[in-house]
Amino acid sequence: MKQIALLGSTGSIGTSTLDVVAQHPEDFAVVAMAAGTNVDLLAEQVIKFRPELVSVAHAQTASALQERLGGRAKPQIVYGADGLAQVARHEQADFVMTAIVGSVGVEPTLAAIEAGKTIGLANKETLVSAGPVVMKAAREKGVPIIPVDSEHSAVFQCLQGERSEDVSRLILTASGGAFRHMGREELADVSVEQALAHPNWSMGAKITIDSATMMNKGFEVIEAHWLFDLPYERIDCVLHYESIIHSMVEYRDRAVMAQLGTPDMRVPIQYALSYPGRMELDTAPLDLVKLGTLHFAAMDFERYPLLQLAYECGKAGGTHPAVLNAANEVAVAAFLQGAIRFLEIETIVRKTCEAHQGVGNPSLADIFEADQWARSHAQEMYTVGL
Repeated sequence: MKQIALLGSTGSIGTSTLDVVAQHPEDFAVVAMAAGTNVDLLAEQVIKFRPELVSVAHAQTASALQERLGGRAKPQIVYGADGLAQVARHEQADFVMTAIVGSVGVEPTLAAIEAGKTIGLANKETLVSAGPVVMKAAREKGVPIIPVDSEHSAVFQCLQGERSEDVSRLILTASGGAFRHMGREELADVSVEQALAHPNWSMGAKITIDSATMMNKGFEVIEAHWLFDLPYERIDCVLHYESIIHSMVEYRDRAVMAQLGTPDMRVPIQYALSYPGRMELDTAPLDLVKLGTLHFAAMDFERYPLLQLAYECGKAGGTHPAVLNAANEVAVAAFLQGAIRFLEIETIVRKTCEAHQGVGNPSLADIFEADQWARSHAQEMYTVGL
């Protein structure tokens, strides 16, 4: 039985992971989990899956969870950054699913790598912010990092049994998000509710907004660079409205391998958990006859300037990707709070990146310093005015 530590249990990836675990109780068990402040949902999860260790955001959240549990479950409850690290290093866990949103996932992921755990990586910001540090640590420890994002899982599956030297390029597919059929002139006054109405996927608020700006795809390009050790010139993106082909790998003989499936995150989650094997999953089968047609379009970098910016920051390297991510986290949070307009997300992120003096070959301390600088700069921009 595979013992799992789950970081981000109450988010969309976390709840889907627990659904997969529930479908295979003889194969998987959750021994530790971490969440933020959603006490009601976390209490239900703890009662059902009975982990030994639970971490939450704050001391008051820990007290609230203890009260909510009563006598029905008695895990050890910890909190804060130390609590996340304890979950990531849990002695009995052999697989750590990192599903926390944002750069907060960097340190617990490194803690899990240091402890020799296999990583299921659903937190793309970890490699965006600290790719060189994380991948170096994983190589030194011999720790496998199995991608969970649907696009990277698709690439990972298409690479099985093939030689890396035969890969010509990666082709990441993008749905286009909530506003994919709207021109830029129509985006000035779109609402938060409109931006959260993703046409294909059910995801958390932050990643759904990132999908609408195409920043999510930009992060995936940077993540793919680190996961698959390819230069940015050999990582392409294409619009694919149905989200049926999750990504493709082109080989030097021009053969293209594609991974297809219905838009259900439980598929790549379960693949990561069961790799290198496959297991039954209660999800809708893909019916290509019923679907009829798949549509594709070239990526428009003028329509989606944050994707272009992500390529530029990725190629610049050093601390630039960390600044890109941190500024975006601040800007998206401000939009979700109604403090800025949709297109102002782009303005804040771009101007913050332009103002940054990058550090090449950064240490983890350099990355965290750049992250904090970017957050302060971005916060000041929308607070005092753009």
